[in-house]
Amino acid sequence: MNKRVWLSLAHMSGEEQKYIQEAFDTNWVVPLGPNVNAFEEALASYLGEEKKVVALVSGTAAIHLALIQLGVGPGDEVICQSFTFSASANPIKYVGANPVFVDSENETWNMSPLFLEQAIKERIRVTGKKPKTIIPVHLYGMPANMDAIMEIAVRYDIPVLEDAAEAIGATYKGRKCGTFGEFACLSFNGNKMITTSGGGALVCSTAEQAKKTMFYATQARDAAPHYQHSEIGYNYRLSNICAGIGRGQMTVLQEHIDKRRANNAFYRKELASIKGISFQTEPDKRFYSNYWLTAILVDSKQTGGKTREDLFHVLEIENIESRPLWKPMHLQPVFAHYPYYGNGNSEIFFNNGLCLPSSSILTQEDLQRVVDVIKRFLNN
Repeated sequence: MNKRVWLSLAHMSGEEQKYIQEAFDTNWVVPLGPNVNAFEEALASYLGEEKKVVALVSGTAAIHLALIQLGVGPGDEVICQSFTFSASANPIKYVGANPVFVDSENETWNMSPLFLEQAIKERIRVTGKKPKTIIPVHLYGMPANMDAIMEIAVRYDIPVLEDAAEAIGATYKGRKCGTFGEFACLSFNGNKMITTSGGGALVCSTAEQAKKTMFYATQARDAAPHYQHSEIGYNYRLSNICAGIGRGQMTVLQEHIDKRRANNAFYRKELASIKGISFQTEPDKRFYSNYWLTAILVDSKQTGGKTREDLFHVLEIENIESRPLWKPMHLQPVFAHYPYYGNGNSEIFFNNGLCLPSSSILTQEDLQRVVDVIKRFLNN
């Protein structure tokens, strides 16, 4: 059998071991230390906009701590993009609030400004108060329509918490994703653009927010000579070992972005003649996607009845990993009873969409195998 072509594997720079060894040599094998500090500084410098970054155990933890600082609590409502991974929505329930799901626009596949404003107006009418936070997602590395989303957020005075878990390095009008909102989350899970094996970060607008994040992430220990706690805290700080991996990864971040964009360009070129295949695409020059995952739609009306599911199974038979697009949150059993505003776009994406192998570690031979299988199946 041919070797496995994976969807999105970690890609080491070769520098990681140096920082990990440094942690062992200095005995900084704890959830704090020089690697954590240096990794946070590197991320903040990369993002710019005078943002502060706090390294945490996951992007989910980052969203959780941001919601706490935004004052979201029991009975509140938070607007969340429906077409996303559950980690965008779960922390809303952690704080006792309720999600309100908003559908995607066709252009970016991200939060629709039209349905966002519709949701805000309707929730004010129904509940007598506006939602506490808006969580747009830069899905698969594609920037959301941030001008329109931020204009609505400012007009209704609702803070924005960006889910940039998949979008480090992506930009909107030259500005890095993760720098538009009051807060933003990043993810360094093993399949992301860069990794710390598992981990994430909260991007903060002020030093005070960063300080408060560190406080909550280290069990909310008061400034006292003994262990004293006046607030509920969490064990969310990234380890110095994992941060060492992150430091090494930062040295090749742009290389990883360039390679994934090159993968995407290769797929587009090779599949351009195949009827029924379309791609998640940058709408115009304002949008610069890192193309973390190359996502396609399969139109069975143009493929002779062959579906996304059929292609998924054919690739699997050939030992090639692919993945259906995210199942929208408003269709998930755990969230099905919460409000949803939209026209079904995300359901169309889910029913017809597939992520193709996109790792920066893929070889030209790997990529050619993928397109050959797709061509053979859809042209047969």
